[in-house]
Amino acid sequence: MSTSPTLSRQWDNQRKNLRKTFRRFDVLAFLVCTMVGLDTIGSVAAHGPQGLVWMVILAAVFLLPYGMLVSELSTAIPVEGGPYVWTKLAFGKFVAAINQVMYWFSNPVWVGGTLCILAVTTFQTFFFPLPGFWGYLGGLVFIWATVLGVLAALNIGKWIPTAGAFVRILMLGFFVVTAIVYGVQHGIQPLTGSAFAPSYLGFIALVPVLIFNYVGFELPSNAAEEMTNPQRDIPFAVLRTGFGAFILYGGPILCILLVLPAKQINGLGGFLDAVKAVFTVYGGSVHSDGTVELSGAGAVFAGICAAGFIIGLLTSGVTWSMGGDRAQAVACTDGAGPAWLGKISPRFGTPVRINVLSGILSTIMMVLARVLTSGDGQKYFSAALGLAISTTFFTYIAMFPALTVLRRKLPDLPRPYQVPGGRIGAWVVSSVTGLIVLFTVVVLLWPGFGVGWFGTSGSPDDSLPASFAGQRLGYTLSQVLPLLAIILVGVIFFVVGSYQLRKADREPDLIS
Repeated sequence: MSTSPTLSRQWDNQRKNLRKTFRRFDVLAFLVCTMVGLDTIGSVAAHGPQGLVWMVILAAVFLLPYGMLVSELSTAIPVEGGPYVWTKLAFGKFVAAINQVMYWFSNPVWVGGTLCILAVTTFQTFFFPLPGFWGYLGGLVFIWATVLGVLAALNIGKWIPTAGAFVRILMLGFFVVTAIVYGVQHGIQPLTGSAFAPSYLGFIALVPVLIFNYVGFELPSNAAEEMTNPQRDIPFAVLRTGFGAFILYGGPILCILLVLPAKQINGLGGFLDAVKAVFTVYGGSVHSDGTVELSGAGAVFAGICAAGFIIGLLTSGVTWSMGGDRAQAVACTDGAGPAWLGKISPRFGTPVRINVLSGILSTIMMVLARVLTSGDGQKYFSAALGLAISTTFFTYIAMFPALTVLRRKLPDLPRPYQVPGGRIGAWVVSSVTGLIVLFTVVVLLWPGFGVGWFGTSGSPDDSLPASFAGQRLGYTLSQVLPLLAIILVGVIFFVVGSYQLRKADREPDLIS
């Protein structure tokens, strides 16, 4: 594909620096690393057995239609920066510009927030403390290791997601096996049938993290022009990764519920606490007050598992940043941002300038989060995770309806894969997925939405994260103010990019 009628001629000047080295196995490993995140396992387990029930329900009503939607769009329009292009063709460049900035910006928020605090906490739990300045230094090492992974040429960088996929499978598999041994030796926590009963309170608490677990199918499409055969490989990887993600999440969550008392499970440390407890089968003990002391082989295996957990967090950040940074580079060269930022390095074949800017933003996010939460790790984790999810999901509100809009606007576009059911099938898939992400954004910005309505019992404030108990205004500001700032950046990017494009007299030729 030498030129693209969907993008400006400025992108054609950058396309020549891309390298087609992304093959079917690479796409599959990339998606496993993308969708099997480790940062939300504890958050789901903290809400008890009904989390597993909602996982099954949302796999049917969200994960499956979402996979079909992405498979059609990615095979019909296999262009670099796929989600940006789909949104642009459906709703115009202004909407796509703002949407893309939010999609890109969510990664520095996530890497510098959720992933960073989890990595540092894990290191301190299993190796040695990082007080004061050393905590900041540990965060910086994690963030800039992620940046270096994204900067690498794709023929080298693609092995990072591959390694991350294998680490996830081995670590989570070893944890599940060890938990079974622990259960045989020490017994398990009783799980009553009523604990599995789904409730509205459970749903609004769980839907953000569960849907966040299930998103990422579109990410490889951001590197579509670096794939050897995107129209064949993306649908192949989507189907298999969706099933694998469900298994790799469900198994560890069930094990955590079986080995830890409910009151000991929290979003930040739930998985790590379970690792410490079950690895006592190799050496160590669990005291009557619930504290764990590891020794001998138990400490060694737990340390190896902790290192794998950190690697898993790092590779999650790398894969999401690979996709988000590439899409933002495409948008910038298309007149939806400063053209200078969209340059693809001839040496590496990657958008180095955007990559470095992402690292700087992640660093700022890490420092701000630690200062504003006074070093409260759980509060830092809750605020950063909520913001990462909401910025990501805002982009899907525009991306998902693009399926039906493009069916209408571009009816003759070849579609190697189509959502079954014709126009009705496409409308159902877009509507169901779109409404779920819209509801998710609402409950993220206003926890407890719907609680106490129509004569039902309960207080909305009970749905606030535990670390923000009684602080609704503080939590709301922690979400809304950054979102407004990111939208403003998107508007500025669009104005600057449009001006540069007009000045260069390089208006894009669009599909009409």
